[in-house]
Amino acid sequence: MENIKMIAPCLFGVESIAADEFKRMGFTDITAENGRVLLSGDFNMLARANINSRFAERILINMGQFTATTFTQLFDGVKSLPWEDFIGEKDAFPVNGSSINSVLHSIPDCQSIIKKAIVDRLSAKYKINWFQETGAEYKIRFTIIKDNVTVTIDTSGEGLHKRGYRRNSNDAPLKETLAAAMCDLARIYPDTKLYDPFCGSGTLLIESALMATKTAPGLRRFFAAERFGFMPKTAWQQERMRAQDLIIKNIDFMAMGYDIDPACVELTLANAKKAGVEKYVKAAIGDIKDFSATDERFTVITNPPYGERMLDVADAEKLYGIMGKRFDRSKGKKYFIISPHDEFEKFFGSVADKRRKLYNGMIKCQLFMYFKSK
Repeated sequence: MENIKMIAPCLFGVESIAADEFKRMGFTDITAENGRVLLSGDFNMLARANINSRFAERILINMGQFTATTFTQLFDGVKSLPWEDFIGEKDAFPVNGSSINSVLHSIPDCQSIIKKAIVDRLSAKYKINWFQETGAEYKIRFTIIKDNVTVTIDTSGEGLHKRGYRRNSNDAPLKETLAAAMCDLARIYPDTKLYDPFCGSGTLLIESALMATKTAPGLRRFFAAERFGFMPKTAWQQERMRAQDLIIKNIDFMAMGYDIDPACVELTLANAKKAGVEKYVKAAIGDIKDFSATDERFTVITNPPYGERMLDVADAEKLYGIMGKRFDRSKGKKYFIISPHDEFEKFFGSVADKRRKLYNGMIKCQLFMYFKSK
């Protein structure tokens, strides 16, 4: 199968970053849309996208799109798609999805209709009337937005933000895909000296180390499509070998984290070990009021506590003021701070050189970027 159409959902604000990454992977047919990137490629490229993507939430096979305002239209549209090219006669195919601003708004009814349409199509192709569904699981996902239906097969399984190193986290973890996007915007290099004075479970430190060493984020995890009958095992083997060969070692990168909670420091170090980057990630107990860095050039990337997270708004505003005083703006020092507070700059004491709208889950945030010396 030379041209598998794919959809890579991503956080809002990250679309262009994800599209650029897919271009670097070797994809040529790329379209960035709101909250997703459209791609196409062969088996190897599908495996490559899963293993290497730092910013996509998952990789979906795009089965097709059509308009439906009645259940008959939904049934006919789904039945017309080539399900037999992917799903075997013993495979399981549970259906889940969502509907927004559409005539067909009942999720259970849509699930039932889509399931029946796939069964009808496969029954005709395989000449059987009953499906055991004991084989590999193909999760069917549908979205209906303003009566436009998109039907997909999930190839990732667990979301791609689940790299495998963070089974435990602190109370308010930053999603790995968002952390990676922040690191990308901060321009991480193999000789970067990075600091996070609110390191929590170490996500920003670890994602930056993976980026600096060019380590594929999915190299240590399993993907749903590895069980799919239509996917050759050689594709996964070849792409894992390719990803392994791209890793650079013995670089001059350093990521240092601080947190006032000793449990967070321990968690950061444990997670870094699980991710295989313990050589580059360090952590210690520290308070923002004591923050200082002796390096001539360094980058701070951080997600400080804020009102909707761990502190009340007044405490968060005081914290921003302390940060503004402790963050030296001399030449060679850069700061990237994410916050949902609309007046962060006021309390920090300085207008950002650049801002980028990002979403931390459902919370609209800004990445405040300071890179010009004062």
